[in-house]
Amino acid sequence: MTRGIRLIVFDWDGTLMDSEARIVNSLRASADDLGFEALGDNTLRNVIGLGLKEAIATLYPFAGDDGHRAFADRYRHHFLAPGAETSPFFPGALELVQDLYGRGFLLGIATGKSRRGLDRELTEHACGRFFHATRCADETFSKPHPQMLLDIMDRLGMSPKETLMIGDTEYDLLMAQSAGAGAVGVSYGVHERERLLRHRPIVCVDHVRELTAWLREFSIDSPGTL
Repeated sequence: MTRGIRLIVFDWDGTLMDSEARIVNSLRASADDLGFEALGDNTLRNVIGLGLKEAIATLYPFAGDDGHRAFADRYRHHFLAPGAETSPFFPGALELVQDLYGRGFLLGIATGKSRRGLDRELTEHACGRFFHATRCADETFSKPHPQMLLDIMDRLGMSPKETLMIGDTEYDLLMAQSAGAGAVGVSYGVHERERLLRHRPIVCVDHVRELTAWLREFSIDSPGTL
């Protein structure tokens, strides 16, 4: 089936940005500050992609509302601390975004980050101009609920068949499926390839360069085939 892909929406952490270690360290430091149970790296990694509220509730379901709020405050303190090291783009990711923008695609971001956190990183990397619409977890429902992606499509006047969602977690793929959009998995982020493949993405790539090569099949004038 041929689809005229016009809108490409990226997840942020783990798809464009190599931020896993920073997120895990911030989660661990927050738990330590509050005397919460220390959890393993795999458990902490698994919630990357969810909104902060949902991630904390998943990690510490019995902490209660006050505990969850306190954890969120400590997490923001650590992750957004002045002078904290900025997460880098995965090699080739910014160049891919610039290339797609130059070729005329509409680009979006659907992320579990807060608006404050995303805007800070877009400013730090001077790349906000490449994205036509962005949506964050503190503005609507967290992934895997489809609302984040639906909002972006609505804002840009795109239909699901014109939209491609690219992400590194099953939450991204489930969101895309629920919204009726195409889904592409990247296994160089948080969730392993086998886990992504369970949700039957159009394709699952292991490196940004593979994603770049695959996306060369698409153009505004000659729609790619999915």
